[in-house]
Amino acid sequence: MANDIDVQIEALKGAENLPRHIAVIMDGNGRWAKKRRLPRLAGHKAGTEPVRKCVRACARIGIEHLTLYTFSLENWNRPRAEVNGLMLVLEEVLRREELELNQNNVRLNAIGRLDMLPQSTRRTLAETIERLSSNTGLRLTLALSYGGRAEIVDAAARLAGRIASGEVTAGQVDEAAFHDCLYDPALPDPDLLIRTSGELRVSNFLLWQIAYAEIWVTDVLWPDFTEADLMEGIRAYQSRDRRYGLHA
Repeated sequence: MANDIDVQIEALKGAENLPRHIAVIMDGNGRWAKKRRLPRLAGHKAGTEPVRKCVRACARIGIEHLTLYTFSLENWNRPRAEVNGLMLVLEEVLRREELELNQNNVRLNAIGRLDMLPQSTRRTLAETIERLSSNTGLRLTLALSYGGRAEIVDAAARLAGRIASGEVTAGQVDEAAFHDCLYDPALPDPDLLIRTSGELRVSNFLLWQIAYAEIWVTDVLWPDFTEADLMEGIRAYQSRDRRYGLHA
């Protein structure tokens, strides 16, 4: 007998107004651990299970893109032990989840200043991306060593280089030309931005891309986030009228 989550997923499959791209600010790992008098790293480890559940649910529903704010540029300022632990957790999760990602036809992608990651993390990430590259389903993007302002600065520098080389003239610079210089020009703008833990800010995430994203915030801390919460966010998105400033 199908459980309630299966029923909800089946109900969403094939809906005409599904978000094509969902982006998630996974917030609250530290507070989750603190409430339980556990080390912060325990919260980060607990936060890997909701990732698995959300990826699996999005793949089953038919969402095309899921982008997760995994590690920000600001996170490098955390204690060295926590940062090192986070990198080890990331490597472990990539190795552990590769089989299920492959079974769910998920492709993997990463954006950010990836050259700042430890060599072993970069290698594990690149190998996992390569082994999943032939899949054709959900495209899972990890924002790693990522900052929205940094992406805009890096895109501006890349565009300036194209102008200097004669590839583009200053008169040809428009939004499309700038977009082509982002970390992943093939990534469509998010339709739905989900933030957990109740904080009402976008935290330097996909600043260029979320210009018209619908934002849904839940008080649930990320380690407690479930498929039911994800689908509540999707249904909230479906209930909204996206006007893009065209009418009141």
